[in-house]
Amino acid sequence: MRAVLQRVSRASVDVDGTTIAAIGEGLLVLAGIAADDGDDDARWLARKIATLRVFDDDAGAMNRSLADVGGNVLVISQFTLHASTKAGARPSWSRAAPPDVAAPAFERFVATLEATLGRPVARGRFGADMAVALVNDGPVTIVLDSHARE
Repeated sequence: MRAVLQRVSRASVDVDGTTIAAIGEGLLVLAGIAADDGDDDARWLARKIATLRVFDDDAGAMNRSLADVGGNVLVISQFTLHASTKAGARPSWSRAAPPDVAAPAFERFVATLEATLGRPVARGRFGADMAVALVNDGPVTIVLDSHARE
């Protein structure tokens, strides 16, 4: 699984002109499911997201985690994170899991993240054309990959 985390002061997602989820301070997570991702990838990514210290402490140093600050999470499924641009100018999506595999894997990942945090997580609508709005705080943007474990 790949994820792009953005520390936000607020974020929301609209489908067909209607806001379906919105958060205040926390993390916007764009999550891409690969064809070979399993439950171990979801557990690793959820644990990393919950414990990554990207929020400021009283001294202004990034020393607090999402769990420490009680921040919110908005997760958006995004297969384009698995784009390959090796050949030509048109990206290939062959690494991304097909929708019938990715949809339940995405739901399992969100459930794992909710269990890890001990609270509900906001989410976009899998497969929908979504308009995502955010105010990146910092800016802080981090890329995680469960296969690279970095």
